[in-house]
Amino acid sequence: MMGLYALKPWFAGRLVVVRRYGVRHEISPNVFTVAGVVCAAAAAVSLAMLPAHFSAFPVALFLVARLACANLDGTVARESGKESPLGSVVNEVGDRAADLVVVLGLLPYVPLPLVLGALLASTLPSWMALAGAAAGVARINGGPVGKTERCLIVIIAAATGWYLPAAVAVIAGSLLTCVLRAFQIAGRCRAGAPGDGPSTDRTAAAPAASGGPGRPVTALER
Repeated sequence: MMGLYALKPWFAGRLVVVRRYGVRHEISPNVFTVAGVVCAAAAAVSLAMLPAHFSAFPVALFLVARLACANLDGTVARESGKESPLGSVVNEVGDRAADLVVVLGLLPYVPLPLVLGALLASTLPSWMALAGAAAGVARINGGPVGKTERCLIVIIAAATGWYLPAAVAVIAGSLLTCVLRAFQIAGRCRAGAPGDGPSTDRTAAAPAASGGPGRPVTALER
């Protein structure tokens, strides 16, 4: 199930001017990774500090910017030839940090155990996808509740004040997504389906037997 991940090509097309600017001016992909975390933190602060309805616009604005940065760090790295194993690590850590920071914006409204549950659950789909990639299965992205859907849930909470249902939706949806990805990975492993190898936003593949570097690509939704 692709979910909102299916909109990735359209969304990437809207970022072409920024992407070309980043490549032309040799902006480090890590700048976009850090900017994504900052935007996620700004969304969380807006959610926590502003009343419902009033927080909807800044939360939506910052989360769209967070998703844009998640796309740009990988595409700029590829187009500028700056892919590297270290860049892949920075990207993954930044993405997970941004996910967690956004959920923390629910703290003023939701009991701590539920927030902690949402923090843990929101990381599980990504860890499952990474586990599959480590096994040689093409990385699985998308919903039903991946990164993009979690951002949408938070935006709806900001617009409506339904903070508790939002936390529950993040937990239940993330767990469902993790289980579905696990079944997909198991099916591909049993079928011996050829994978694309580890597919991360900014990774350089292991050198081939001839010594030449590969260049795998990655995805927006984890």
